[in-house]
Amino acid sequence: MSARRRILLLLKPLDVYPPRPPAMPKLSSPSSSSSPPRILDQKTLSYLNDRCRVHKNTINFCKEVLQRKSVDWEPIPRNNLSHPIRHVDLVITVGGDGTLLQASHFLDESIPALGVNSDPTQVDEVSKFSNEFDATRSTGYLCAATAENFEQVLDEILEGHKIPSELSRILVSLNSHRLPTYALNDILVAHPCPASVSRFSFRIKSNRENSSDLVNCRSSGLRLSTAAGSTAAMLSAGGFPMPFSSSGLQYMVREPISPRAVHSSLMHGFLKPGQLMHVAWYNQEGRIYVDGSHVQYSIQHGDKIEISTMAPILKVYLSQTETRNGIPSQ
Repeated sequence: MSARRRILLLLKPLDVYPPRPPAMPKLSSPSSSSSPPRILDQKTLSYLNDRCRVHKNTINFCKEVLQRKSVDWEPIPRNNLSHPIRHVDLVITVGGDGTLLQASHFLDESIPALGVNSDPTQVDEVSKFSNEFDATRSTGYLCAATAENFEQVLDEILEGHKIPSELSRILVSLNSHRLPTYALNDILVAHPCPASVSRFSFRIKSNRENSSDLVNCRSSGLRLSTAAGSTAAMLSAGGFPMPFSSSGLQYMVREPISPRAVHSSLMHGFLKPGQLMHVAWYNQEGRIYVDGSHVQYSIQHGDKIEISTMAPILKVYLSQTETRNGIPSQ
């Protein structure tokens, strides 16, 4: 008899958007140091409360489905993760892309992940409130399931009818020491203050004998993305979406200051598999941000950073649309 599947259910916390009562204005003297009162209209409050309700209902539904299956499962809030995930057959994340990204930092190439978008955007709702507030909910590019199809997708996985995609990740070494976190979406190398100039240089190396010219930069930083991350910040900055099957990286120098004409073509480009980017940092302080702002590493003047595609892949179950087209829909 085959062993029961072991599943880790990773949950986005409810306090991300807790329900709040309307704030009442209060009088305060000009010299008061207290913050001004926050006043939210009832329609906005109702929308925020509904987001929390939908997310909570999705969590409860996923738990009910797992309870009916012949599997062993355990729910864990995503903020409780502190060690590599081991001894499970599948990780199910309930939230959005951010929850799956957080899980990816604790996963190697042996354990697949399934993302459940717990609060998907409703097109009619966005249109209805477009002139009042932003009613966009969770995007969920990397999530193959919602509450509507979760049980169907889970059954396909458990029965072996659905195969995970293999997504590339970014490996970063700082002063010849590997950072422990692999980026599934992107990394940003920049000054911790967004208004400050980032000073650095880089070159791309294919091997010891073949490398690009050294590019000296003063800019807002340097971003590199995987194929999965090419539809996130990279696309917003003017980059190009890449097929999910691509194992290369896309890079972009953010807002370069007076780039030399000879180097302008190197401000935005691609790293092929096997190529390395060598970066030298010349500010007194800086940060390497991995998949957003939650994971970051401090850097200082003279530090050497090496970036490549040599990280272990991540197995993720994607929707049929993303798997078929190779590029997530916008």
